[in-house]
Amino acid sequence: MNIGVFLLIKPFASVEEQLKSAKSMGFKCADITDTNSGGSMLGTAGFSPTVSLDDNPFEVKRLFDKYEMKISTVCAHASLLDPSMPSRYSTAEIMKAIRMAAAIGVRDVITTENEPHTGWGKKLTFEQRTFVIAEKLYEPLRMAGDYGVRLLIENHGPVTDTMEGLREIFRLLDNHPALGINLDTGNSWLGGSNPVELAREFKSRIHHIHWKDLGEDWIPRRQKQYGAGFSNIAMGDGIIDIKGVCEVLKDAGIENSTLEIVGPPEMFEKSVKFLKSCGI
Repeated sequence: MNIGVFLLIKPFASVEEQLKSAKSMGFKCADITDTNSGGSMLGTAGFSPTVSLDDNPFEVKRLFDKYEMKISTVCAHASLLDPSMPSRYSTAEIMKAIRMAAAIGVRDVITTENEPHTGWGKKLTFEQRTFVIAEKLYEPLRMAGDYGVRLLIENHGPVTDTMEGLREIFRLLDNHPALGINLDTGNSWLGGSNPVELAREFKSRIHHIHWKDLGEDWIPRRQKQYGAGFSNIAMGDGIIDIKGVCEVLKDAGIENSTLEIVGPPEMFEKSVKFLKSCGI
């Protein structure tokens, strides 16, 4: 399994600067980490590592090729529990991400529901939440299947952090063959699940992994916060059973995975060594 990195290594730096940093640390693959519709003021100025979904996909690939970096996934993390509106990243952006991925041969697009921010989204019942997630993913999933792309749901919200929630989304979407999971070891634990149990149940559907370990200081936030962007400790230094996840998934045929940590290069190096020692 390839171990890549999120392109948010340096603050206020462009995609190209992030790729330079990733290459200098020895990484050979990375996600298209941040995406946006239209133009981005900070992205255009080189102060944000964002990729426009309206860009020429081949220009994006050429930039990665320049630094001999493989594109692992295209990230399209959405706001699926809040009402649809043009300014809210949702179905339209996911579909653009699928087209971009298909054009340049990237197999996986990652999305999720995130926590709701509106009063409307916060008051939804479990049944309503799973329904609106499935409704917003229905057309993107059909498109993904047509393009030969997989749409992966990441654990990053009150529904996807749970076994029950993932089961219901798959049921509502008729277990579509293009639907998969990006297992986030830190987020799933933070939401109250056991990532080892998730790995066992959904092993055949997990096609990418976001690696995060979390320390004891996160315990008070468990089942109160959904999603942690990054971990500031190396893999193996926290309280999550990363070895257990590796044991379940090391023979699952997963091609790529991504470290979601922040810190000095030594922390990335230590994390890669730990995962390789676990059979990844």
